[in-house]
Amino acid sequence: MRSLSSGLALLLLSTSQAVAQNSGTFDILSFNVAGLPAILNSNGVPGNKRDNTARIGQLLTQYNTSLIHLQEDFAYHDTLYENAQAHPYRTETSGNVPFGDGMNTLSNFAFEGFERVKWNRCSSITAADCFAPKGFTYMRVKVAEGVSIDAYNIHADAGATLLDKRAREDNLRQLSNFIKTRSGTNAVLIFGDLNSYYTRSGDVPQIFRTDNGMKDVWIELIRNGAEPADNDASVPNCGVPAANLNCEILDKVFYRGSPTLALQAISFKYASDVYKQESGEIISDHNPVYVEFAWSRA
Repeated sequence: MRSLSSGLALLLLSTSQAVAQNSGTFDILSFNVAGLPAILNSNGVPGNKRDNTARIGQLLTQYNTSLIHLQEDFAYHDTLYENAQAHPYRTETSGNVPFGDGMNTLSNFAFEGFERVKWNRCSSITAADCFAPKGFTYMRVKVAEGVSIDAYNIHADAGATLLDKRAREDNLRQLSNFIKTRSGTNAVLIFGDLNSYYTRSGDVPQIFRTDNGMKDVWIELIRNGAEPADNDASVPNCGVPAANLNCEILDKVFYRGSPTLALQAISFKYASDVYKQESGEIISDHNPVYVEFAWSRA
């Protein structure tokens, strides 16, 4: 009787696990970690950059977010990875400036097809963007058996001059076109440092909505679907830490599902309240962005 009961229990367990595979949740974090060499850019962040990077790695371990995209992970990458021990899957660094792009990913999910793509155009008018081969990365992330999402990390051209804006628009169009070719109708995530404001004339973050059928999580969950207009004074740029969720930052999260996968953002926050120095001081000149998603087979 015990053997029969054990067999039934195992059958029920395997059945419930099979059902659970049809839906689930995961979370993501986008974080520009301000890892340029201190001699080149202090980023206006108090403290020692290597110590701050070690702290970031420890916090990444503590909170163990499912999928993390990092930008400006340059000079202190080894320190970050030495202290970020929770994630079994991670990208190899492409190196410090001027050779590396500063983008890396830590994941609790296996991924395949990883690729780094350099921007076709850059501008060094105000932000020395041509000093490093900035661009985007691509990977196909296996969220569950038979469930994959194409994930893109991005670090776009910075600055507010006309040449900066033209380079940045070209960056976003390059990624948009790449998604059309590489991802087709697949589910897609884009999260990273777009260096773009909806409120800044000449910036085009909405291209991923208009050309790729994606949603901006901040627009969807915080602004009830309303994109700010150019020069909208009611939507200020955030400081660090962000005062609230109504201000806008340069870092954004876009997503879409697919014909076979329903994907829905369920929470959004700026995570500077937890990613900070032990003293309470800021740890980067960017607010980390944290989002939770729910998925189900369509």
